[in-house]
Amino acid sequence: MVWSIILVVTRVRLSLTFGLAVLFLFVLAASAPAEPPALNPFGAKPKTPTDARPGYVEMSDGQVTRGLVYLTRDVRLKIYDEKLRRQREVPLRAVKRIEAKVKREWNEREWRFKELAADEKYFTGRTYPAREYLYTITLTDGRTITGPLSAIVYVSPSGGYQPDIEPKRFLLHKRDKGEVGTELKSLLYVRRVVLGEEEKEGKE
Repeated sequence: MVWSIILVVTRVRLSLTFGLAVLFLFVLAASAPAEPPALNPFGAKPKTPTDARPGYVEMSDGQVTRGLVYLTRDVRLKIYDEKLRRQREVPLRAVKRIEAKVKREWNEREWRFKELAADEKYFTGRTYPAREYLYTITLTDGRTITGPLSAIVYVSPSGGYQPDIEPKRFLLHKRDKGEVGTELKSLLYVRRVVLGEEEKEGKE
């Protein structure tokens, strides 16, 4: 009889202890801050590029393309600052304009090897245009950075970003070359990129 009572009391104590432990864990879990959802690196891109700004791109032949200007996703302009002698990264939202200046241009001779396994080359008699550029980035606060720059600039048609329409693609080169047999004037380049609401409307 005594052992039965002791066994019952022991079971009751164990049940109460287990119940209190479960209750404590439940309260602890409820009071803990919720974990933020994990970021999906393969998730859908935002509907509008975060760095997109109205503006235009002007080519060396005077052709102007207006619309929403932006860079490749999560990319900044990388320019070698000749004054500070170091590489700098500039977000497009901090840029007012980008202007290109021809540093050097020439007609390069086309050379070919006489034989596949030989080191001797010969001049084919043909040339192709070649050019080097320097760019000046003017920031929205008026400061400027000058140096070599390579970048891809996209322009979506006026009226806003339209993911179903392929944007126009413009290359900013440190050095560029044209087709064999063509002249320097045929080697077009981006002369100017201007950003801002007023610039979109053609007001500077």
